[in-house]
Amino acid sequence: MTNKTKIFGQHDEATIKQIETCVAAGAERGVLCADGHKGYAQPIGGVVAYKDKISLSGVGFDIACGNLAIRTDAKREQVAPKIGKIMDDVVRDISFGIGRKSKTRVEHELFEDPAWELKPMRDLKPTASAQLGTVGGGNHYVDLFADEQDRIWVGVHFGSRGLGHKTATHFLRAAGGKDGMDVPPTVVDEKSAIGSDYLAGMHLAGRYAYAGREAVARHVVRGILGANIVDEVHNHHNFAWREKHAGQEYWVVRKGATPAFPGQKGFVGGSMGDDAVIIEGVDSPISREALFSTIHGAGRIMSRTAAKGRFVKVGNKRIRQDGLVRHDEMTKWLQDRHIVLRGADLDEAPQAYRRLPDVLGAHAGTIRVLHTLRPLGVAMAGRDIVDPYKD
Repeated sequence: MTNKTKIFGQHDEATIKQIETCVAAGAERGVLCADGHKGYAQPIGGVVAYKDKISLSGVGFDIACGNLAIRTDAKREQVAPKIGKIMDDVVRDISFGIGRKSKTRVEHELFEDPAWELKPMRDLKPTASAQLGTVGGGNHYVDLFADEQDRIWVGVHFGSRGLGHKTATHFLRAAGGKDGMDVPPTVVDEKSAIGSDYLAGMHLAGRYAYAGREAVARHVVRGILGANIVDEVHNHHNFAWREKHAGQEYWVVRKGATPAFPGQKGFVGGSMGDDAVIIEGVDSPISREALFSTIHGAGRIMSRTAAKGRFVKVGNKRIRQDGLVRHDEMTKWLQDRHIVLRGADLDEAPQAYRRLPDVLGAHAGTIRVLHTLRPLGVAMAGRDIVDPYKD
């Protein structure tokens, strides 16, 4: 363990080795958050600070994945009795899954950004335009919550969709990045041609992700609930930011980690069916060690395959081998909490994740919890949708 790396919570040796490899590859500082686990080249929950470099693999394939939570003026008693119908409307109006187009075209000024003239952005613009306002697969979701005052919140989690994935793939190939989990990080100089073009593409994907999350969440609030927006809490957690820490300027690359500067709010989801939280960063010595970063979720404790099993070929037949999570366990968990589920599969079951209070506790002294959000409805892509992202 180097003194450049701050680790929160408990982790397996492979995850710790991965953050150490990143720090050793020309970084100044590293942080591993308590929800961390292995990712492509940099662990999920990993934060790495560079002086004048950018880690393309650190930001990862789902550029600008993040969370948005909207507090509405609706109350639990108005929503809970009709939550089934509301969640039906969510999956009717919003496209979930891979390669889907938005059911309602979303117009946005971001499509006038000059960064669209860069390669490969210009070729991706038509698809990006058609996909704006879609959610995707994997652990991406649209949820409805009630807080401790029975106020209704709408929370969403997804990123820059195919635009971000194809942008990342283009620049990683151009920079000679290697495939696989256990590979060195792909790091480029910020002032190189690749570095400057990548940063322009990354920021464009960031604008795109923000616009997509706003389109989806605001439609649920206004178009489905018929409610008004009171407050919004919005953050990327796969991104690189230019920041000052201890008087020094760094590029801080967060993969699955939420910025948590003093007074900055963040929305952190638990696993499907668990409570989520609205947090706020605080100033403290340990916060500064953490590079003002915190968790982005509960964090997986078993892989998707381990949770839901896999299909194996026996002769001419494909037979499903059971995973470690049973469908009746997941169903009971949700029923006991009166949560309405649309879509999802066993790989997103609560049993496949850590408990959010535990990982929050590991970051004590760096954040405070402002609101606890109890889920009423959860919508995700269906069980046959495979997440293509390596993160």
